[in-house]
Amino acid sequence: MTVVRYERRGPVAVVTMNRPEYRNAQNSAMTYALDEAFYRAVADDEVKVIVLAGEGKHFSAGHDIGSPERDAHVSFDRKASLWWDHVGKEGAESRFARESEVYLGMCRRWREIPKPTIAMVQGACIAGGLMLAWVCDLIVAADDSFFADPVVRMGIPGVEYFAHPWMMPPRVAKEFLFTGGRMPAWRAYEVGMVNRVVPPAELETETLALAERIATMPRMGLALTKKAVNQAEDLQGMHAGMDSVFGLHHLAHAHNAETSADSLAGMDPKSMKAAADGS
Repeated sequence: MTVVRYERRGPVAVVTMNRPEYRNAQNSAMTYALDEAFYRAVADDEVKVIVLAGEGKHFSAGHDIGSPERDAHVSFDRKASLWWDHVGKEGAESRFARESEVYLGMCRRWREIPKPTIAMVQGACIAGGLMLAWVCDLIVAADDSFFADPVVRMGIPGVEYFAHPWMMPPRVAKEFLFTGGRMPAWRAYEVGMVNRVVPPAELETETLALAERIATMPRMGLALTKKAVNQAEDLQGMHAGMDSVFGLHHLAHAHNAETSADSLAGMDPKSMKAAADGS
């Protein structure tokens, strides 16, 4: 079974993460499959808009830190950074090289896709799942979905693509991170992180209708408009801010490795969920 499905519906390409048994947790195979699917959509002149979806009950539970198919030890042809392969390296060198490629590098690459992208979010959008939604230009969420970045429980200041202060006001971002709690879809809409909130039964219909409406606009006009807004965000410090926090992220991993069981502070999916349920 392919970890990513690709389907074209008229002028809309639907790219679907397909690991529902693991709540679409992202292993490296999925990351590179997503990259290939996005390239395919960009190269297809008939595609005007790209929708990113998740199969099953959840959009994405984040990075794969515990499934049987976790593949952090596997080499892939590098696409997003000029760092060397992480495999066979030790300590911070390995983690920094890998995350520069598959997390920060890939997300920055996808943010610059020259066609409008829409995240169609249901269920959980947690940690690394946020990164996938945030690189999209628009987010349509089911009204029973939720968003969370609980990695402060690991002693880490947020996910690798640190877009929080640009996706929501800074005080809201601090609360979001300090508590590690779930932000319901309605609250995400209130703070401007989500464009639309719809009933779950209408999520696909409403998302595709929005995509088709956008697809009536000129391709070059859409591409330049997207670039204009992205450039404005970068002038507000988004690119430099992410670089600075990426360094803090890896300082946290190194601190964990020196003072606890491992670079994740001994946390795994089960313990993270237990901590969240108990808060």
